Amino acid sequence: MLERLRRWRAARFEARHPFPEAEWQEARARLPLLAALPDAAAERLGHRAWRFAHAKRLSRHPELDPAIDFDVPARLAIAAQGCLLTLGWDDATHREAFAGLHEILIVPDAFHRRVEEMDEFGVMHEYDDERAGETSHQGPVVVAYPDLMESGRLDGFNVVIHELAHKLDMANSLDADGFPPLPADMAAQDWHRVFTTVWDDLQAHLARGEATPIDDYAASHPGECFAVSCETFFAAPAALDAAYPELYGLLGRYFRLDPLSWHSPSSD
Repeated sequence: MLERLRRWRAARFEARHPFPEAEWQEARARLPLLAALPDAAAERLGHRAWRFAHAKRLSRHPELDPAIDFDVPARLAIAAQGCLLTLGWDDATHREAFAGLHEILIVPDAFHRRVEEMDEFGVMHEYDDERAGETSHQGPVVVAYPDLMESGRLDGFNVVIHELAHKLDMANSLDADGFPPLPADMAAQDWHRVFTTVWDDLQAHLARGEATPIDDYAASHPGECFAVSCETFFAAPAALDAAYPELYGLLGRYFRLDPLSWHSPSSD
């Protein structure tokens, strides 16, 4: 009965909001990340992004330049980048994963927050943190417009994926702690072991004054380690696999996806 209701609602949505095929192809053409998808995956993502764009609110900060236009392809592109995270999951799991997301707010520029953190020795540190985005448990996802415009390439950076990864992370806690709800076939011990190994390696690189294999923001907090790993998994999968193959495999099991295959000659 429930499945029948869901099919009826889906058919009703499609009747009221026909899928904009031309606009979706334009969204893909604008972003290499979306253009790289195989056709079957792109079709599934496009329809999911279209529903997502209707279910969630995309808002502009009052100070954002009024000349900036978020047309249908732009809105689809933003939604699709977020929906990449759940592309490998069924519709019900996708909806549940983003149940706490109601709004994406675009602000004019990066912003600062005063942060208090306690180190491993119990000493509290305060500092100003410049942020390209911000996520809270039931609040909006906030992203800076310049960083949004830098997202969608295949260079490992993606503020939409990063911030929505925090939303996944917060599904079982009020804060992003790097430990999202796991599917039944994944062991928490494996997750902890792999991420601890990556965390320790990042810290070791920094201690030696060396560049980290992935963005060093991953070494600032376990929640950021997860979010940075997610954006690298989708936007630079070869780099993540080369640096941390076990982490790439772990995230592949978690997301039920293999982005590396999208960039192979046979991906179409």
